[in-house]
Amino acid sequence: MTRKIALITGASRGLGKNAALHLAAQGIDIIGTYHSRADEAQALVAEIESLGGRAAMLQLDVGQSEHFAAFGIEVDQALRTHFDQTHVDFLINNAGIGLHANFADTTVEQFDLLMNVQLKGPFFLTQTLLPLLNDGGRIINVSSGLTRFSLPGYGAYAAMKGAMEVLTRYQAKELGARQITVNILAPGAIETDFGGGAVRDNAAINQLVASNTALGRVGQPDDIGAAIALLVAPGSQWINGQRVEASGGMFL
Repeated sequence: MTRKIALITGASRGLGKNAALHLAAQGIDIIGTYHSRADEAQALVAEIESLGGRAAMLQLDVGQSEHFAAFGIEVDQALRTHFDQTHVDFLINNAGIGLHANFADTTVEQFDLLMNVQLKGPFFLTQTLLPLLNDGGRIINVSSGLTRFSLPGYGAYAAMKGAMEVLTRYQAKELGARQITVNILAPGAIETDFGGGAVRDNAAINQLVASNTALGRVGQPDDIGAAIALLVAPGSQWINGQRVEASGGMFL
């Protein structure tokens, strides 16, 4: 039986790594991208192989869309060389950056950086990879709880994620003819190194989040990796064009 393949951007660390391990545990092979930490990328390959899976890691800066055509060729070569296949089944647009700046202080450079990584990147990377995505495949974009609730300092970041939520609905509509579903997962506050690790390392912030979450704790990477695995599982094929928040009930 042919194993399914997921392409995950930003897979060498954080939520992307966790998602890769969750999918690998379900028998899904992984093509991941990393920005600069080749050692972490290869460590993930070794961990997936220890689970009996297959993985390949490719370098990519999602903020540099001018390199996407060349990256598409690399993906095609990796599919043929590592997996003896020609298409992926799942595309998970996970790679991103955090940036905290009040609206009045946000610079053009900060705005452009966020736009290139969080909106322009996944827009044109998905477009580039469409010929390599199987009909009946799935695309998972990543948003944030910050599109539903507002915390000072995240206006530009949340605006990009809000745009991705709108784009997700259009992608679902336009790719439906190929039976490709498109959904967007919105994590709440998670204990990772994202944004300098404030939620994980700052006890006051951690307690504030926990006290405002229905389940009484801060999210863990496993909460998000498991949610991504759920959205690509066979039983979720009728979920399409949806924003799915995984926040434990934050700020209800």
